[in-house]
Amino acid sequence: MKFGTKVIHAGIEPDPTSGAVMTPIYQTSTYVQAEPGVHKGYEYARTQNPTRSALEANLAALENGKTAICYASGLAAMDAILKLLESGDEVISVNDLYGGSYRLMTTVYKQFGIKSKFVDLSDAKVLEKHISKKTKLIWVETPTNPMLNIVDIKAVCAIAKAHGIMVCVDNTFASPYLQTPIDLGADLVLHSATKYLGGHSDVVHGCVISNDEELGQRLRFIQNAAGGVPGPQDCFLVLRGIKTLHLRVERACKNAKKVAKFLVAHPKVGRVNYPGFKDHPGHKIAKAQMRDFGAMVSFDLKKDSYSDAKKVLSNTNFFLLAESLGGVESLIGHPASMTHASIPKKERLKVGLTDSLIRLSVGVEDVDDLIQDLEQALANL
Repeated sequence: MKFGTKVIHAGIEPDPTSGAVMTPIYQTSTYVQAEPGVHKGYEYARTQNPTRSALEANLAALENGKTAICYASGLAAMDAILKLLESGDEVISVNDLYGGSYRLMTTVYKQFGIKSKFVDLSDAKVLEKHISKKTKLIWVETPTNPMLNIVDIKAVCAIAKAHGIMVCVDNTFASPYLQTPIDLGADLVLHSATKYLGGHSDVVHGCVISNDEELGQRLRFIQNAAGGVPGPQDCFLVLRGIKTLHLRVERACKNAKKVAKFLVAHPKVGRVNYPGFKDHPGHKIAKAQMRDFGAMVSFDLKKDSYSDAKKVLSNTNFFLLAESLGGVESLIGHPASMTHASIPKKERLKVGLTDSLIRLSVGVEDVDDLIQDLEQALANL
C-alpha cells in the first residue's frame, strides 16, 4: 500500500454497526461488560477508545511501525518516553531543539536524577565521545527547530545500536510523508500531532510509534498508569487531518522552496536556513533520508536587532504571528521570545538562534501572495 492510500485506508474500517465511512467519535468513558473481565475489547476509556485505536493503527502504518500510542500532546508523549528511564540515566540530545523539549529535560526530569547533554549531532561521529555507561537515550530532531540542521538518522542509530542505546526521533517537522525514521533504525518516533498530522490548527495531540512491540507495551502501561490520554474528538480530528497529509505537505514544500529563494535574494535578509539549498551543510543527508526538504524556513535579518524583527513580525497579513506550525495557514514566529524562550540566551546563541531570527511555517496558500506579504513586511525596515 503506497503512502497516499495509507493515509486514507490504513487501519481504518467502516463502522461495523452503521457502515459509517468516517470513524465515529466514541464519546464514552466506560463500556458494558457481560460479566467481570468479559467484554468486547474495551473496559475504560483511559485505557482504550475505539476512535483512538483506529488512529493508532493508522499512525503505525504511516511510520512503518508495529505499534502507536496517542497522547494529549506532543510533550505528554515525550514525558512518557522519559518515564522509561531511571534516576542516574543520561540522555544525549541534539543541541538545537524545541524549547518545550529542552525545558522538560532540564527542569522536570533533572530533579529526578536524569541528566541531559546537548550535543551538535550534525556530525554523527561526535556521539562516540559523549556516550557513557549511563547513556540510555539519544534524542534527535531532524530537521531541527528552529535552525533547520540535519542529523543523519541512520548513522546515529548505527552508533547507538552498537552501544545498546535507544534512539527516539522527533519527526514533527518532517511528518511521515517526508521521512520514516524507523526505516533508518530508530526505536521510537515522536510527533506533536498538533502540527502536520492534524494540519488545521484545531487540535492539540501527540503520538509515539515503535517497531518494538515490547517497548510499545511498556509505553502503553505508563500511559494507562499516568493518564496522559487524548479525547476521542481530538483523535477524530487528527484522523481527519491525516487524510490530506500528503497533499498538504507536498504543496507546502513547493511553496517553501519559492519563499526560501525569495528570502536569499532579499537585501535586508541575512542567513536563510533551509535544507533544500545545495550549500546547506546537511543538504546531501536530507536528500538521502527525506522525500522533500520540508516547509519550514528560518532566517536572520542583516541587522541582528529584535526591534527590526518585531517590525517584520508585526506587519504580515497572510503569515500569522502565532506559536505552532504545520497547519494549512502560514505562520510566522520569533523563536527567541516565543517557542524557545525557555532556553537561556547563552545556549540559544551557541546554535545561532539570534534575537533577529524569524521562523516561518509555510502553508498552502498561493505562493505569490505569501512572497508579496513578506516583501511588504520587510519594506518596513
